[in-house]
Amino acid sequence: MKVDGKDMRPIWFDPYSQRVQVLDQRFLPHELVVNTLATVDETIFTLKEMVVRGAPLIGATGALGVYISLVQKDHKGADNDYLLSECRRLKDARPTAVNLAWGVDRVMAAALKYEAHEKRVQAALDEALTIIEEEAVNCRKIGEYGLPLIEALSRKKKGEPVNILTHCNAGWLACIEYGTATAPVYTAFDAGIPVHVWVDETRPLNQGSRLTAWELGKHGVSHTIVTDNAGGHLMQHGRVDLVIVGTDRTTRTGDVANKIGTYLKALAAKDNGIPFYVALPSSTFDWRLTDGITGIPIEERDPDEIRYVQGLCNGRSEKVLVPPENSPTANHAFDVTPARLVTGFITERGVCRATEEGILSLFPEKTPVTK
Repeated sequence: MKVDGKDMRPIWFDPYSQRVQVLDQRFLPHELVVNTLATVDETIFTLKEMVVRGAPLIGATGALGVYISLVQKDHKGADNDYLLSECRRLKDARPTAVNLAWGVDRVMAAALKYEAHEKRVQAALDEALTIIEEEAVNCRKIGEYGLPLIEALSRKKKGEPVNILTHCNAGWLACIEYGTATAPVYTAFDAGIPVHVWVDETRPLNQGSRLTAWELGKHGVSHTIVTDNAGGHLMQHGRVDLVIVGTDRTTRTGDVANKIGTYLKALAAKDNGIPFYVALPSSTFDWRLTDGITGIPIEERDPDEIRYVQGLCNGRSEKVLVPPENSPTANHAFDVTPARLVTGFITERGVCRATEEGILSLFPEKTPVTK
């Protein structure tokens, strides 16, 4: 995607320095900061502290983390135990997003095909970069398959803007290119269809008001930031035509883990008869799980993310304490939306119902083998 006319991705490999570089999303929208990752410890910090975030980007970062483990200063050549240990550390960095383990395991398997260290390094880098390009293509396809949903609503509205509500940031900042939830929006906008996005602020880290609003603005898409709890009101008054969100892990039966607050949006959409779609690449399905509420691990993050709010003050980025200093605080980062509340999934292979049968109709190779 373009930022002020310049092509930009949230993560890339610099062939000149032979280093991995990432856009530090903690400082957006007020500062554009680029970090270099040279060690697994730095990569884990980047994942844990939300320097990078979003399921596809987390997977890409983990994938390049395997490469980093093989070239960092204290690497141990072709030592299998060392490589497996570093990969375990990477996978433990973020428990909810299934893409992390998927990306790490895929690159690790590619590297372990070779005995020589130099070949392992090249195999790891090649596989990680392949993952990045595949995810970019998948997100473009999500946009293409989601476009007809917006086109149909636009025809009904006879040229009036289609109002789309989204939660958190499932844009290109989270996904290499295009995004998941935003991919149909960008595709519709580029096709000349009038769209308007209601952007949930998405507490506690405000990924909506900081990140989604920033990238929509850079692309020229009409949008309005609203409080997290405004969605139901907007739906009741006919001001939302469609809800599209992303996901960090989705079961084979259609239960969806996404940023905390997504479940409430799904309930409001159901009550008001508004389509609620989840956009995701196949790498975000957890093909082993059938019950999201009991099976998906929910990350509990630092309570200070709730206690403090970061913003721009007199030209400087500042943190401000909001609640009483000694009040207990709990920070559950995700919730699970049951499949019954989901209208359908938008994937790189098409749109399907939020049922195991619907999902497997697009991904028949994932059908369980029965004895």
